Amino acid sequence: MYLPPHFRAGETQHALKLMRENPFASLISVDDEGLPFVSHVPLHLEERGDQLVLLGHVAKPNAHWRYLRERPQAVVTFLGPHAYLSPRVYPDLLRVPTWNYLAVHCTVQATLIEDPDAKDRLLKKLIADHEPTYAEQWRALGSEFAQKMLAGIVGFELLVAGLECKLKINQHRPESHVAMQSMYLSGNENERVLALWMERLGMTEPPQPGDV
Repeated sequence: MYLPPHFRAGETQHALKLMRENPFASLISVDDEGLPFVSHVPLHLEERGDQLVLLGHVAKPNAHWRYLRERPQAVVTFLGPHAYLSPRVYPDLLRVPTWNYLAVHCTVQATLIEDPDAKDRLLKKLIADHEPTYAEQWRALGSEFAQKMLAGIVGFELLVAGLECKLKINQHRPESHVAMQSMYLSGNENERVLALWMERLGMTEPPQPGDV
């Protein structure tokens, strides 16, 4: 992606935080026509020593798993909070609007997971991410039902070979930061989270109790 130096995340931990807080990702491959093919899927992030791995699955009728088998290299994108920025945050009028956003792009190498037991372990990791209490219900559904459900999906493991993290929050316009944080703190959920990221990146003073 287009990544000017002032928007490049300096710490991998920023990317990991974004990926875990925004796990519903876009998985992008090339189809048999040579065009991008996109599936929108929740992914589980694992750190294995120095390696990052993403785990997920698609429905068996979804051709995406075949594209991953034939062309294992793919791209995964995560979009974090994003919001419009009005030029009213500047002290002068010769300004234009923009859109602030946080995003992570990963180049990955895919391996399919088709063994039922391995798919079951994958599902339990996703359950633990989003609804840990459902694990007991899943186990109680019985092996026949579970095997039927597992037969309807194809899992995959995505080894992250390259990672880019873009934090676009007007860092290069410090004259806007105080007004921008004030505007975002009183805005919608996305805007309030961006205000917290501004503080995390040292762009402004920490918000006072009750501001968020």
